[in-house]
Amino acid sequence: MIRVADEVSNAHPALPGHFPGNPIVPGVLLLASVSRAIATAFHATVAAVPAVKFMAPLRPGERFDVELDPPDAEASVRFRILRGPTLIAAGVMRLRETAAPRRTP
Repeated sequence: MIRVADEVSNAHPALPGHFPGNPIVPGVLLLASVSRAIATAFHATVAAVPAVKFMAPLRPGERFDVELDPPDAEASVRFRILRGPTLIAAGVMRLRETAAPRRTP
């Protein structure tokens, strides 16, 4: 398992509308963090998010961890987003297939 720490700044431009007076980090920002962690850990890009479930809100400025399992045989990575012991979200991201290198004559 790989663990990466992250945080969404209070100044992020997506926060004012999500939700005024009671800001929470939009799910898409959390998924972007997972995607960056996958790119760094596995040198791969995400092709699809076939499953994700959000269990608890995350507030701007709160530190969180992204946990990644190694890719399985179908090139899918299971992930978890945690704030301490609290599970914020969990799901699966499918990695993009890379083209086989071309052979030169």
